[in-house]
Amino acid sequence: GMWRAVLSSSAFAAIYAFRVAAEARLLANALAATELVLQREQHLSALDGLAAAAAHELGTPLATIALVAKEMEKALGKDPKYGEDVTLLRSQSERCREILKRLTSLSSEGEAHLSRLPLTSLVEEVTAPHRDFGISIKLRPGERIGPEPVGQRNPGVIYGLGNLVENAVDFARKSVTVRWSWDEATVTFSIVDDGPGFPAEIIDRIGEPYMSTRQGDETGGGLGLGLFIAKTLLERSGAVLDFRNSSGLGEGAMVQISWPRGVFLNPEITSASMFDTA
Repeated sequence: GMWRAVLSSSAFAAIYAFRVAAEARLLANALAATELVLQREQHLSALDGLAAAAAHELGTPLATIALVAKEMEKALGKDPKYGEDVTLLRSQSERCREILKRLTSLSSEGEAHLSRLPLTSLVEEVTAPHRDFGISIKLRPGERIGPEPVGQRNPGVIYGLGNLVENAVDFARKSVTVRWSWDEATVTFSIVDDGPGFPAEIIDRIGEPYMSTRQGDETGGGLGLGLFIAKTLLERSGAVLDFRNSSGLGEGAMVQISWPRGVFLNPEITSASMFDTA
C-alpha cells in the first residue's frame, strides 16, 4: 500500500512538472512570435531611414558625375560616335538626382504625417482587409464628444485589432459590427459578431496561449496563439480588453477595447506605452 502511494505521488508529480514545463514552453513560443511580428514592422519602418541615409551619402558623388557628364556633353554633344551616349548619361544622372530627392522628401516631410492616425482611419485600416469573405462588416460610430482622437501609428495596435476583426469574421454567421466612440476621458473600440458566442467554460481564459474556442473537428487555430498575440500587443499599448457575450438580439461574442484618451493620444505618458516604430 505504501509503495503504491509513493508511486502514485511520484507519477502525479512527474505529470504536473511535465504540464508546467509544457505551458512554459508554449508561453515562451507565443512571446517569441509576438516579438517577430513587431520585428518585421520595425524592419520595414527602418527602410525609410536607410533610404534617407543612402540619398545623403550618394548625393555628392552623383553631383560630381552629373557635372562631368555636363562638361562631356558640351565637348562631345555633336560627336556622331559619342554624342548620343553622353546625352543619355547626363539625362540618367539627372533622373537619379530626382529619385534621391524624392527619397529625402519622403523621410523628412512625410514622416510626421504618416506617423499619426485618426481613430476613424484606424477603424478603416483594420476592417478593410476582411470585407471580401462573404461576411458583412457594419461600421457603427457611437457617442463622439470633443475632437477626434489622433493617435500614434502603431503596428502592434493595428495587428491586434485586425486579428480580433478577423476572428469575428471567422465565427460570424452573416455580419460583424464594429463600433467606436470617444469622449474627454476614454477611447473605445468594440467588435460584435452574430455567431454562437464564447463558450461559458473558457470565457475567463480567453487570451491565454493556445486557448481555442473551436469545437469538434474544426482546424485552423481559432482563438489561440493569434488572439494571445493580439491581446498582448493591445495591453502593452495601454488598452483594457473585455471579452463577453453580447446581450443584443442576434448577437454573439463581443470584444471591447478601451484606452484612456491621454494614453491613446500620447502613449509615452504611461509605462504601458505603444510600440514606436515610426
